[in-house]
Amino acid sequence: MQKPTLRHGFKQLLAEANAVIEIVSIQDLLYLMDAPDVVLVDVREQVERGLDGGIPGSVHAPRGMLEFQADPESPAYNDALDPEKRLVLYCASGGRSALAAKTLIDMGFSDVSSLAGGFQAWKAAEEK
Repeated sequence: MQKPTLRHGFKQLLAEANAVIEIVSIQDLLYLMDAPDVVLVDVREQVERGLDGGIPGSVHAPRGMLEFQADPESPAYNDALDPEKRLVLYCASGGRSALAAKTLIDMGFSDVSSLAGGFQAWKAAEEK
């Protein structure tokens, strides 16, 4: 049996996201973390954050609820997701945060980026 072909599979969606978002390296993140206008956003699921922890100072907005938490008209609005600030999103390895960053840009956020390598890259850099 042949697998169905999607018009827009995950590889194409990631390529489209990466074409319009900024990717932040771990080295660059170290300079950004203390800036008052930067918000680090963990888009992983609660179970991942509970098991592995998070990057210090990050806020949690799971990807499944991101649109609701980012919209001031939503009852689930999270005011930490301030469209006037620079948002740096991360997930486990960078894919979900890239898609999430594109979603926020599509919603009207202007300064959103994704952490290259995500939490795994953070942990690897922390161990050095």
